[in-house]
Amino acid sequence: MDFYKFDGAGNDFVVVDNRRMCLGLAEDEVARICHRRFGVGADGLMTLDASDEQGMDFEMHYYNSDGRLGSMCGNGGRCIAMMAHLLGMGERLRFRGYDGPHEAEILNWDADSRRGVVRLGMRSVAKGEMRRMGDGWFLDTGSPHYVVQVAGLEHYDVVGEGRKLRHRKDLFPEGANIDFVEPMADGRLAVRTYERGVEDETWACGTGVTACALVSGCHKLVARGGDFCVDFDATDESFDNVQLTGPVALNFTGTWKLK
Repeated sequence: MDFYKFDGAGNDFVVVDNRRMCLGLAEDEVARICHRRFGVGADGLMTLDASDEQGMDFEMHYYNSDGRLGSMCGNGGRCIAMMAHLLGMGERLRFRGYDGPHEAEILNWDADSRRGVVRLGMRSVAKGEMRRMGDGWFLDTGSPHYVVQVAGLEHYDVVGEGRKLRHRKDLFPEGANIDFVEPMADGRLAVRTYERGVEDETWACGTGVTACALVSGCHKLVARGGDFCVDFDATDESFDNVQLTGPVALNFTGTWKLK
C-alpha cells in the first residue's frame, strides 16, 4: 500500500489514494499503521476514494489513530485536498466528508519545501445548536467540541484535564474533543486540544480551532503546530460561509506491507 505522510500544522496523517485499490482496512491494521513506535506514526489515516456523485472530485474517509472510523477532520480535509491537487485534480476541489460536502482551495504550494496553504469550507453551525455547559460551550463543527477558557494555557495540564472532560458521560454521551483557549496580548486566541480517538493532545485540530473561533468571535488563532485563520459570516441564527485556512506539508511518501 503506497501512502503519503502529511501534516496540517503538526496534526499528522497517513493518506492513501484508494481510487483503484479499493482497500477495506480493519481497525487493528489502521491502529498499527498509526502507531508511533511500531508503525508509520500519525494522528489518523485517510483514504481518498472515487466518487460517483455529480460535482464531487472524491470522497474522504477518516480513521482515528485507534483504528475507528472518525467524524470530520478539518486539518485532514485540508491535507487530503492538497494530495488531490498533487494527483492532478486541480486547485479548487469538491469532496464529500463525514459531515457532508466540502470545497477546498489550494492557495499556495512550494514544490521545493513541499509546503503550502489550503483553505477549506466547513459546515454551517446554527447558534441554537450551541449549548452553554458548565464553564464552556459545546458545539459541532463536523466533530463535537467543548470549548473552555483557562488561564496559563502554556503550562496547563491539557492531557489530564482534557481526559477527565472527554469521558464525562453526563455531559458528552458520545464523547467530545476538548479545546482549552486563552486570549493573547496581540488579539489572537491560543488553542490547545485534547482529541478523542487519539486520546491525547494533538498539535492542532481543524474542527477545534473552528469551534473556538465561532465561540470567541476571534478570527486569528494559534495552535501548538501553527497559525490559522477562520472566516465566517455571523447572523442572528447561524454562522455561515465558514472557511478554515492554515498550513499543510508533505513530509514523505512510502510503502506499507499489509497483513
